[in-house]
Amino acid sequence: MIGRIVFGLMLAAIVAALLFGYGVYTRRIVVPERYDPFTPFDVRAPDGPFALYKRWRTLRDPQLCSIALEHSGLVYRPMADATGAGGCALKDVVRVTQAGDTRFSAPFLATCPLALGIAEFERRTFQPAALDMFGERVTRIEHVGSYACRNVNHQKDTALSQHASANAIDLTGFVLADGTRITLEQWAGANARDASFLRRVHEGACRSFATTLGPDYNALHATHFHVDMGPTSICR
Repeated sequence: MIGRIVFGLMLAAIVAALLFGYGVYTRRIVVPERYDPFTPFDVRAPDGPFALYKRWRTLRDPQLCSIALEHSGLVYRPMADATGAGGCALKDVVRVTQAGDTRFSAPFLATCPLALGIAEFERRTFQPAALDMFGERVTRIEHVGSYACRNVNHQKDTALSQHASANAIDLTGFVLADGTRITLEQWAGANARDASFLRRVHEGACRSFATTLGPDYNALHATHFHVDMGPTSICR
C-alpha cells in the first residue's frame, strides 16, 4: 500500500513538472528570465540554474542565437550569404567591429556562434581579468583574421578549417587603456603578471569557445590563440 502511495505521488509530481514546463514553454506561465530554460542565453546576465542548457540551445538555434547577439553588446552588421574566394560558403555571418567598448585591430566576419562567443569572452573573461590584474580595461583586441578558405593547418589532405566558414578567429594580443600591449608572442618570456593574465585569458577562452589552441599546443600557434565554435571540444 505504502509503495503504491509513493509511486502515485512520484507520478503526480512528474506530471505536474511536465505541465509546468509546458506552461513555461508556451508562455502560459511566466517566470523570471533567469529561471526560464527556453529564453536565449544572455552573456550579460549572471548565470542561473539553466545557464549551460540555455547556452547550448542558443548556439545551436540560429533564431535564438540572433536574438542573443542583439543583446550581447557586440557591434556588428549582418552580411548577405555568399560564396567567398576559393568556393567556401559564408552563411548567416556578421561583420564585427567592437565588443562593448573594446575595438578590434580590424573588423572581421563571424558566424553567430563565434560572435556570441567573442561577446561572452569579453564580458566574462578578459575584461574582468584585466581589471583585476592591471586596474585597466582592454580597449583593443589584436587578431590576424577569421575567414580564410583553406584546410586545417594549410594541408591539402586535411578537412576544411573552421576559418573556411568564418567560424574561427586567431587572437594575437590585448591592449589596455593605458597603452600597455600584451601579446601572445610574450607567452614564454612575459613577466609574471603578463604571463598570468595570458594564462587566465586562455582558461576563459576554453569556456567561451568549443576549441581553444594556444602556444603550448604546437609551433603553428606560438603567437596566437586559435578559437572556434566547431564540433570538436579542445582546450590546449
